[in-house]
Amino acid sequence: MNKEIKQGYKQTKVGIIPEDWKVVKLGNICKFYKGKGISKENLSEEGIPCIRYGELYTTYNEKIDNIFSKTNVDIKELFLSKSNDIIIPASGETAIDIATASCVLHDNIALSGDLNVIRTKENGIFLSYYLNVVAKHRIASIAQGVSVVHLYSSQLENLFLSLPPIKEQEKIAEILTTWDEAITKQTELLRAKELQKKALMQKLLSGEVRFDGFSDKWEEVRLGEIGNSFNGLSGKTGEDFGIGEAKYITYKNIFNYSKIKLDIFENVQISNDEKQNLVQFGDIFFTVSSETPEEVGMSSVLLDNVSNTYLNSFCFGYRLNNFNTLDPYFARFYFRSFQMRDKISRLAQGSTRFNLSKNEIMKLKIKLPSLPEQQKIAEVLSLADDEINLLRNELEELKLQKKALMQKLLTGQVRVKV
Repeated sequence: MNKEIKQGYKQTKVGIIPEDWKVVKLGNICKFYKGKGISKENLSEEGIPCIRYGELYTTYNEKIDNIFSKTNVDIKELFLSKSNDIIIPASGETAIDIATASCVLHDNIALSGDLNVIRTKENGIFLSYYLNVVAKHRIASIAQGVSVVHLYSSQLENLFLSLPPIKEQEKIAEILTTWDEAITKQTELLRAKELQKKALMQKLLSGEVRFDGFSDKWEEVRLGEIGNSFNGLSGKTGEDFGIGEAKYITYKNIFNYSKIKLDIFENVQISNDEKQNLVQFGDIFFTVSSETPEEVGMSSVLLDNVSNTYLNSFCFGYRLNNFNTLDPYFARFYFRSFQMRDKISRLAQGSTRFNLSKNEIMKLKIKLPSLPEQQKIAEVLSLADDEINLLRNELEELKLQKKALMQKLLTGQVRVKV
């Protein structure tokens, strides 16, 4: 059964679009060029502003205004932009990633060799949004390659797209740019708050800054004296995971979060006769292996009561004898502090992959404030985390709202007044 087309819209090869929009081939409204090579060695602090293809993934969105890199290559050897140029990678690791377009707002920006350059009289910002949202999967489908994916101008020029009148393009670009600016501002607020918390952690957890009323000397203890280590799951095969009533804490849960997240537990099958270690409130977990020594021994603390829950095989647990010397809420931050991360990373052993011995962790000496001071520090840092989480949730909400709006504006489902 054909979908009913409402008044003012028409059916086309790219879907239902407004009657005053047209379907065009990209090659009929654009000219295609290729950037020229700029290697890492060609980057410099002074010189000609430049964009390398990798920065489309890491630095820029659909609108490139401020340029962050410069090159010392002779200007005669460079391909220079014109304002409103659209750039899209000519190669990448995956087909979906390669479909990443950005509009350069300035003339005379050097564009590197792995970039397709699209020059048009249409609104470049609108087209960048369109290519990244409406046409993304179609672009991915025409890219070629396996280990390295390539995208050629000869493929792009045959891409069909729906195009509103230029004034509507400009208005849509303006609206979406406003959303991007709000997202950028929120991202900056989040980063500032994270840096503020990081500085606060370093000062509080080293004793550099003390709260009023606390002046006692910090007590040195050995981890093996106040608790014991235990292993994660053992003797399991791939068939045991993803099924069963029991839950287990994944490696990523520990690596990514200082506090264990309950909503990302996974299932595992545990039989009645198995001897496995259950986890409990206050347990501290450490990762034991990573590609760099700086990432070995990342910690996370279980601060909720759970049942029938276990630890993954690639981490070990540490259980305090009691909570009289080390408060679990304080431990959450303490083992992620700069001082402790430095101590733990020095224990890593290996060459291509680094491992951590739990026996060496047990020998570690740490300096701890009194329990009341630990609790005060944990309270302050928890409040800072709450503020960060609020900003992060607001940022995610902005991104979701923008995503929904883009889909509607770029397909004409929602019209704008011009």
